[in-house]
Amino acid sequence: MFKRICEDSLMQALGWSPAVAILGARQVGKTTLARQIAALQPDALYLDLEQPQARARIEEPEMFFAANRNRLVVLDEIQNAPELFSVLRGEIDADRRPGRFLILGSASFKLLQQSQSLAGRLVLIDMAPLLLPEVMAGFSDIQTLWLRGGFPGSYTAGSDGDSWQWRDAFVRHFLNTDLPAALGLALDPERMRRFWRMIAHLHGQLFNASALAASLGVSQPTAARYLDHLVQTLMLRRIEPYHANLGKRLVKSPKVYVRDSGLLHYLLNIRIQDDLFGNPSTGASWEGFVMEQICNQLPDGAIASFYRTAAGAELDLLVEIGSRKIAFEVKFSNTPKVTKGFWQACEDVGVDAAYVVAPVQTGWPMKSLGAYPVQVIGPDPLPW
Repeated sequence: MFKRICEDSLMQALGWSPAVAILGARQVGKTTLARQIAALQPDALYLDLEQPQARARIEEPEMFFAANRNRLVVLDEIQNAPELFSVLRGEIDADRRPGRFLILGSASFKLLQQSQSLAGRLVLIDMAPLLLPEVMAGFSDIQTLWLRGGFPGSYTAGSDGDSWQWRDAFVRHFLNTDLPAALGLALDPERMRRFWRMIAHLHGQLFNASALAASLGVSQPTAARYLDHLVQTLMLRRIEPYHANLGKRLVKSPKVYVRDSGLLHYLLNIRIQDDLFGNPSTGASWEGFVMEQICNQLPDGAIASFYRTAAGAELDLLVEIGSRKIAFEVKFSNTPKVTKGFWQACEDVGVDAAYVVAPVQTGWPMKSLGAYPVQVIGPDPLPW
């Protein structure tokens, strides 16, 4: 059993908001966490709306919710009953006591669309696959999480082979069932698989819709829509470039990453550690793994982007927390070194601190060419 980072935020939200929704991909552990929270309240009511019995109990939702106003009601897979959102709005307005509803849905994009009617009544909590602070007992856990990814079924599998089989089944089900259900579109699973695999080979690079469209045999707008679909269903992360009036020629295309490193390795046919360390994509994979650790642990209101100029100045990740700017450079090396482009980018942006993230157990200060501190660190903990 893992202590999930989002649990504290979830409990706090239930303490003041009448309804809270957990947003996350299928199989990240939303139901497990919801059941743990429900177990803390002996009178809590859990309903899995994929099950006919649960749907039958709520055939008259107005009466059902009114009769259970003193209980925490957990509604799992609520995208299967979109008609409930309008009923929930009226019920919450009738009794706005905190902690009344905990809502879960695997199709996060559809859930976001449906929940718009609950604006001002619903708090959204993001739940990522397992992160290092949730699993790390020793340095070797970094390698396991990096290879297998953070989906609990993959990470906790009995062997690397079992983990691979879990991810194979996950990808098949996602493409054939979850993706069409999430978007309500008739998509060709095999074409989407090819697109996803192409993105995996371009992991961490600038998105070029025209080049991908030509390779896939579709139009450029279609390739851009495919990207949107996988971003909306939390399979890909799109990081936008940092834009400021710096008098520089800045890159304008976003960078794209496969969010879960285990799924990335599945798409690249990387099965075991030896395959990973001898693969041309090792550096890009490590970069994406570190990016996810950072982006999923950002403080509220933080903005993540990257910086790149035509002259070669570049930061892998720039995090803005209020007026503070923190630069990150990711290196897969025990003795990481940075280029002149890194120092130039730090000067261009005016960072307050800079970190080089590498697979090291103990960090050290790096010589700085500016007034800001530069530190070599491992991927955990993060410097907030």
